[in-house]
This record gives sequence, C-alpha cells and structure tokens, in this order.
Amino acid sequence: MSKRKYFGTDGIRGKVGEFPITPEFVLKLGWAVGKVLGSNKRNRIVIGKDTRISGYMFESALESGIIAAGMNVQVLGPMPTPGIAYLTRTFRAAAGIVISASHNSYLDNGIKFFSADGLKLPDEVELEIEAMMDEPMTTVSAELLGKARKVETASGRYIEFCKASIPTHLALDGLKIVVDCANGAAYSIAPKVFRELGAEVFPIFNQPDGLNINKGCGATDLTALSKVVVANKADLGLALDGDADRIMMVDHNGEVVDGDELLYIIAKDAHKRGKLGGGVVGTLMSNFGLEKAFEADNIPFLRAKVGDRYVMELLQKHDWRFGGESSGHLVCLDKNTTGDGIIAALQVLAVMAGEDKSLAELKQGMQKAPQTMVNVKISEKCDPMDTIEIQNAVSQVEQELGNTGRVLLRASGTEPLIRVMVEGTEANKVDQYAQQLAEVVRDNL
Repeated sequence: MSKRKYFGTDGIRGKVGEFPITPEFVLKLGWAVGKVLGSNKRNRIVIGKDTRISGYMFESALESGIIAAGMNVQVLGPMPTPGIAYLTRTFRAAAGIVISASHNSYLDNGIKFFSADGLKLPDEVELEIEAMMDEPMTTVSAELLGKARKVETASGRYIEFCKASIPTHLALDGLKIVVDCANGAAYSIAPKVFRELGAEVFPIFNQPDGLNINKGCGATDLTALSKVVVANKADLGLALDGDADRIMMVDHNGEVVDGDELLYIIAKDAHKRGKLGGGVVGTLMSNFGLEKAFEADNIPFLRAKVGDRYVMELLQKHDWRFGGESSGHLVCLDKNTTGDGIIAALQVLAVMAGEDKSLAELKQGMQKAPQTMVNVKISEKCDPMDTIEIQNAVSQVEQELGNTGRVLLRASGTEPLIRVMVEGTEANKVDQYAQQLAEVVRDNL
C-alpha cells in the first residue's frame, strides 16, 4: 500500500491557513475529487459543514473545484457528519464531503469524505485523489460546468431519519433532558429531535458564532453540562461534539456516563432482544470493565486500534453491528453507516423508556476499572515506543501491575499529543503510574 501524502485516519485536517488547510489546496482538492468520481454515473456531490468560521471559505473553494471538474454540488449548510453520510445515500450522490475538525477548536478545520454508500472512502480512492492532486488543474468547457444549489430540506430530512431510529411505540414524554450542542453542527437539529419525540429539552451551547465551537462545552468538556443537569433536576444530560458524531452523557446525579458505558447499555439491550448480530468492537482504549461485562453476558468482544476507521473495519470484517470508543464515537450499523451521536443517544433513551430505568441504573451492570489518561504535548508526531527510555519505563510499570492492569501509549491521530493510559484495580496507583510515565515521555520527546 502506497503511503498517503495528505489523508490521515479521518480525512485531511490541520490548522486553518497552514498547508494543507488553505483555500488553494481545498480548491484543487474539490477539483481532484470531481475528476476521480466524475466517471461515476452520479454527477453530484453533497457538501455539509460544522459551524466554525472557516467553513464558509472552504465550502466556496470546494464548490469551485468540483464545478470546474464538471460535477454538480448540493450544499447542505451546517449538518452533523452522520447526517451528511445519510443524505449522500438518500440523494444518490457520488460522494459526500464534510468540512469539520470534529472536536478541535475553531483554529483547525478538515475535509473528510463519504462514498456513495455513506462509508469512508476506500484507501485506493484516496490514493487516486492524491495522484490527481499532482496533475495540472484544468476546467471543463463552459457548457459542461457543474451547478450548485442549496438543499433547503436537509435538516428536516435528517431529523426524521433520526426519529425513525427508535420504535414508533416509544416516546420520550416525561423525560427532562439537557442537550449540550457544543455550539456545533447539531445546534438546531439535536434539540428538535428530542423535543419532537416528547422530551422536555433544555438546550445549552446552541448559539454558535463561528469561534465558540467546542469551547468549554460538548463531548470533550462535561463540567458545565453536569452542573446544569443537577441544577435543573433533569433526568440526564447529553453532549455532542462539534460535528455531532460523538455522544457523552451525564446521569441525574451529574456523573459522567462515557462511550464505554453507553456502548454497554446499547449492546446489552440488543443482545437481550436477539438483535445483536454477533459481537461488539471496542478499541485499545476501551475500559477493561467493558470487556469483563460482555464476558459475563457471553457477548464476543474485540479491540481495534484507536480510531473510528479501525472500529468500522473490524465491524465490517466480522459482519457485526455495534462498536465504539470511550470518547463517545458509537457505531450502530443497523441504523446508520457511520458513528452518529444523536442516533446513539436515542438508542440509550429507548432502553430507558422501554425498561423504565434511569441512566444511572442502566450503567450499573458494568463496573469500570480505574483508568487514568494523560495527554502530553509534543512538537511533532512520533511513535513513543521507539524510545528506549520510554520502553523501559513502560516495562517497569507493566511488571508492577502484573495481570491486574495494563498500559497503553499512543500518538493521537488528530493532534500533536502522546496519550498515556494506565488501567488497574487501585485508582491511586493507576494515577501515580500514569503521571510517572507522562513525565518520562515529556523528558524524552
């Protein structure tokens, strides 16, 4: 497999204004995508974005490039990433393009793609696009130029799709929910979905200004959500990230219910109803308690490398339906073709309504092992385990933990960080070991 020049594990991402996240590059990227997919009988590409201010600029650049290649564009406006996957399929488009840097701040942006099937582009197609980027950009003759049009019904279509993901006999009447929209792509859509299903909804961080996406809110910062849930005596709170493909929750006590626990609730319910369809995929970061809980219920469990791309690969390989990450990126392939924060949240709420249990009660079946993760900033991406000093430090901690815990060091796929994770039975020791290893990483990288 040739090495990819621009594409990472989730499209192309970086700081706005720095290569490759520049208008010039994105213009040519749109053209290259149009040329590569133009042989497809489908002559249209859909584009959606989150709420960061640079989205306008990159939307225009992509439009121009795609039109120059002779393809039509359907502009969706602010739209959750999973909504773009859905609309790509339903509009029978050649591809879907997402302008988003997910949970990152407004200073970053990214471009990611869905195939006509609403799945991530295959590696060979990404390589073909990269090869086309090296060719001189040309414009088709005027009569062959594409056209762009705004899809006014995009939000409404996706709202109905989300609502249809739970049985019609289930309603959310009587539930009081705080919805943290992360000032992101779902700022308008998410509150409507839950409200139209009968819940009493308190939306927060639903006033995007282009600069406040993910700022002190959303799936990566649940502090404010917890406080609002407790203050309003709500039944629960849920938090999406900037592009709404992640979901995290807090229960009525304000306690965090993370991706592992939510995956457990969804998968256990599906297993009970005979709808699991095999096993469940987690990642190397999934809590050891999740593995033990599935073991107790005789549910097969596999760990993928970190990243939704790898979770999807393993799910497709085994023809399984459910997988996810601790960070809240949950995949329910019986509902959508990619991780979907709103749809995953609805599956949890459906279990609550169906069993008449609180979120706090539903998560009890899984006992989390104490886990500490420390993020260490580095100047450039590297493999921490290439350093002998770090290898020795990890070996020493692993020896001390024995078979009661585990250590994982890995480079983030999206940020210049090394993630140091330690898991075990004693919280104090786990924290001590994680800080100890983080210090070794800082000293040597």
